[in-house]
Amino acid sequence: MSKILIIVESPPKARTISRFLGEDYLVESSIGHVRDLPSKASEIPTRYKKKDWARIGVDTENGFKPLYIVPAGKKEQIKKLKKLVQTASELYLATDEDREGEAIAWHLTEILKPKIPVRRMVFHEMTEQAITQALKSPRQIDQRRVEAQEARRVLDRLYGYEVSPLLWIKIKPKLSAGRVQSVANRLVVNRELERIAFRSAAFSSLRAVLKVDKEHSKKIDSIMVRLDNRRIALSKDFDSSTGSLRKDTSSENILHLNSGSADQLKKQLLTSSFVVVSVRQTPFTQKPSAPFITSTLQQEAGGKLRFTASRTMRVAQRLYENGYITYMRTDSVVLSEQAIQAARNQIEELFGSNYLPSQHREYRQKVKGAQEAHEAIRPTGSVFRDPNQLKSELDDDAIRLYELIWKRTLASQMKNASGQRTRVLSETTIKSPILDQLSNRVQGKAVFSTTGRVMEFDGFLRVYEYEGATDKKFDSDIEEPLNTGERDRLLPSLEIGEQLSAGELLANQHQTKPPARYTESTLVKVLEERGIGRPSTYANIIQTIQDRGYAWKKSGALVPTLTAFAVNQLLEKHFSRLVDYEFTAQMEDDLDQISSGKQDAKPWLHRFYFGQKPEVEQHEKVNLNIEQLGLKEKLSVSAEHIDARAISTFDIGELEGELVVARVGRFGPYIQVGETERRAYIDDEIILDELNPSVAEHLISEAERSNRELGEHSETGETIFLKSGRYGPYVQLGEIDSEAKGRKKQKPKMASLWPDMQPEQLNLTQAELLLSFPRILGVHPELNTDITIQDGPYGPYVSYQKKDGKSESRSLENHEQLLTCTLEEALDLLSRPAARKRRSVQGPLTQLGVSPLTKKEIEVRTGRFGPYVTDGQINASIPTAKDPMKVSFDDALELIAAREERIRADGKEPRPPK
Repeated sequence: MSKILIIVESPPKARTISRFLGEDYLVESSIGHVRDLPSKASEIPTRYKKKDWARIGVDTENGFKPLYIVPAGKKEQIKKLKKLVQTASELYLATDEDREGEAIAWHLTEILKPKIPVRRMVFHEMTEQAITQALKSPRQIDQRRVEAQEARRVLDRLYGYEVSPLLWIKIKPKLSAGRVQSVANRLVVNRELERIAFRSAAFSSLRAVLKVDKEHSKKIDSIMVRLDNRRIALSKDFDSSTGSLRKDTSSENILHLNSGSADQLKKQLLTSSFVVVSVRQTPFTQKPSAPFITSTLQQEAGGKLRFTASRTMRVAQRLYENGYITYMRTDSVVLSEQAIQAARNQIEELFGSNYLPSQHREYRQKVKGAQEAHEAIRPTGSVFRDPNQLKSELDDDAIRLYELIWKRTLASQMKNASGQRTRVLSETTIKSPILDQLSNRVQGKAVFSTTGRVMEFDGFLRVYEYEGATDKKFDSDIEEPLNTGERDRLLPSLEIGEQLSAGELLANQHQTKPPARYTESTLVKVLEERGIGRPSTYANIIQTIQDRGYAWKKSGALVPTLTAFAVNQLLEKHFSRLVDYEFTAQMEDDLDQISSGKQDAKPWLHRFYFGQKPEVEQHEKVNLNIEQLGLKEKLSVSAEHIDARAISTFDIGELEGELVVARVGRFGPYIQVGETERRAYIDDEIILDELNPSVAEHLISEAERSNRELGEHSETGETIFLKSGRYGPYVQLGEIDSEAKGRKKQKPKMASLWPDMQPEQLNLTQAELLLSFPRILGVHPELNTDITIQDGPYGPYVSYQKKDGKSESRSLENHEQLLTCTLEEALDLLSRPAARKRRSVQGPLTQLGVSPLTKKEIEVRTGRFGPYVTDGQINASIPTAKDPMKVSFDDALELIAAREERIRADGKEPRPPK
């Protein structure tokens, strides 16, 4: 008997849905997207290879028609799905209800070409009730949504595949540009430039502990806020670019209190008496935040759990696929009636009816460009599961994120928190020479302020205290950030006219701080506020700028690399509209209009790519923008005007009258003094603001100690140099012929130092020894080919050439064997099984800590395909832009988790059964 076939995206989702359905249904996974644009030349069908547009994978000559191919890794699964369709009675496409999910459903129909009834099945949570209801109310594929996804995919391909090659030519290979990626990079770079331009200001404040009653058992903590009718300057009053008081504060008569003045006032005030001049009480109310949407979940998980955006989405994906939460890619803050009732029931059960408002709360605000009608992110079902009930079912990450979602959902339906806020002003008359200096008066009044707060009803905050929740002081549900000193502090009863005395006075020194670097959470927030990209893509965008080597993390903050500065400098100077915030946001709006049918994709893409074809002279075109020329011609016209050296160069000061610069070269960044040979390679992750002339002098001096002439080679007479390169010290025989061009420009012979060699102790004899490799040990007795011994990137080895022309090699145990290995020993080693070739097992480069899952050490290792991290079960490659020795414990967890998800998405179980 034929069955009803249901196709979803992932194996975990298929397994969950299968639990709710009977034997009449078969649930299978597509394992993600089944068709895409070609990602490399070998994937382009032969009949299209000679087309001008083939490299891009979009037919720009015929309405921007995408060239879809089935990736090699998906062909077996497609073959399997085709067989299942042939024997099925009906086909339900149950991919996610967003643009990507709708596109997958459409691609499946295009590939499978089913001759049975096809229905589109959608749901927002994986519960039995939701699945049953979805089966009863299917719909057709939403073609507008498919076209909108296709337009985005084509736009991103045009942008990335046209702009990225220009970066390879002008800066260095393997760089990438992207519609949202490059704008996110600009935000990170520009924030760093703000920090570099920042000028710190020093200012002081006076804090007094005032005694209230005669017994002095009651005290209040006060801050001086005014002196002789002049407000005391705070951090916000200073100009970040000059370090002086802002010009617009002059009308407020603000007093900049320095350390000397503060110390003198402190001495004077110690013997002063104070009088209460104002007691003001005001009620306050704090409202809960709306339930989570994608972006707010990423922000909150980043702030509270220290999750990256990618980690948040991976964990949320698992929770959704296993039926614990609703769909996690949503712009809507609305809760269903079922969810509202479930929340209200649980609130009453756990905290009592006093915490329930008379009517349920409704939240209407949506982010710009909201695309779907999903619910907010919440626990599933008509009865929410208490996090305590799930501790045995979920891992640590999952339970922490679930608890965050559960509490936010309940809080959103609870009463406000409320209380009283009190502010007390006390003053004293002061006579001091410093007063005369500050305001040309001998006598004046100093006013001190004390604030306190009493929480009378905790309302929604009660849920955040449930079962050891995160400290509410850091909770974003508190509507306004409160001064920590004001939090729940009960002040003694005070009346106007009451006398106080000074118990203690402190003069505190302060420095204004530069604007904080973006964290992943704050970058998500600003992208959303500016309407750049969409929340469902933020995690991937932020991960991409790190994987591409544009940003790295320092204490959780995103720091741009020198490469990021160079890329941004090129784009801002020559293609400013491509990284313009408003232009990028407008493109998002246009794409949303395509989704709603208000715009047609083809003419819109034509305008972006080909422009308006203005009738101007060729030399005038360089001044026209993208809208006028179109992307294709703008790139062509502007490319010849880009000074590759200039956009990759950054001035960092002068050294002995010479300008010192940092540059991004094709083999990595370096610093250089003027046009001299004084230079040194530097880490791309160096902080530009910390790179000053003195640091440059130190780095160059260190390099110069490793860059010297060792003498002349005893046989050739050529000079041997000791040099310092990107990958460490090495010796070089002779110099590069600067006059030679092209193939005539031969590279001198070079050799890296062995691990136990110190550059400062290296002598001419040792250098000649290094340059003597590779050596011929002798001839293979059967093949009559040379057997050589040499050092390589993975260590020392012996090798020979086989009959088929391929090389066969075996690793040596250490570098000393380069000197002692005989022909007989090499032949013996080469005769051993190939399984042991290339290298022996090496120890870890470093250990980072114990994995919470495997309870084994997480290690950084190096292998055949480069450095990687492992927890004893899963190996994950370290991105090429990341220094393996700078990978942190959290970085390793992220890499391993991402690798685990990729393996699971391919339908395999990444870990052994428990």
